[in-house]
Amino acid sequence: MLAPLVEFLWTYEGQLAHGFERVLPSGRMQLLVNLHEDVLRDHGLDGRLAHKTRGVAIQGAHTAPRVVDTAGQRAICGVSFAPGSASPFLGMPALELTGKVVDLHELWGRDGVLLRERLLQAPTAEARLDVLEAALLERGRTSKPRDEAVAVACSLLVGGASVRAVGARLGLSPRRLIERFQVHVGIKPKLFARIARFQRVLESAGGEMTWATLAVEHGFSDQAHLVREFRAFSGATPVAYRPRSDEAPNHVPLDERNFLQDEAGCPGAPCANVPR
Repeated sequence: MLAPLVEFLWTYEGQLAHGFERVLPSGRMQLLVNLHEDVLRDHGLDGRLAHKTRGVAIQGAHTAPRVVDTAGQRAICGVSFAPGSASPFLGMPALELTGKVVDLHELWGRDGVLLRERLLQAPTAEARLDVLEAALLERGRTSKPRDEAVAVACSLLVGGASVRAVGARLGLSPRRLIERFQVHVGIKPKLFARIARFQRVLESAGGEMTWATLAVEHGFSDQAHLVREFRAFSGATPVAYRPRSDEAPNHVPLDERNFLQDEAGCPGAPCANVPR
């Protein structure tokens, strides 16, 4: 059964109107498979290339926004793992993947390459999801189980519990809770809790509540505190936040004319050798 470990399997085909978008941190890890081309790239907010791998990779937990080229990922599928639940499929501590996009071959060997080949042969979107599910089930048969205490802690923090309360409930000292989070989530529990609160703010945004009201509702000391956290995790102020859609709050289109740099770090817009 994948249900406790995986939030959802997904697949996408299409061309978005914008070329680049900012992807906001959620505290979760993903398996990504680019079917359009055998490469995955992401960039920093300054436009510099941050990571480049073959087209099947594990994305570790990110603590800051990253930028992806949607034109180069017009056919892509993947797995979104539940918080703290990717470790059975990794074979290494989650901390080693934090802020990175790592070629699946480094974790699964030849099976990582074969996964993309099987997905390319799948004739329909449903068939691709079946391939992903089968690969995870096969991998899970020989892996260690997830840390259930960490999974419970993540669920409580996503719901708004304090780190202190979670540690007390699980009978874990602050040091032990941090150690287990770094192994299975990749970040410390206080940072995970901050990202979880940011995600709750995104869920509440767009309604009738003002940002000042949202600050109070979500336990910020004041509106300025909310703005600082929002900028840290989104790269923009709340009033400048414009997601791709209500259904995709973690995806923010970018004006690529003000963003592009080439792989050598050429600043300005646009550069001649922008990776596509």
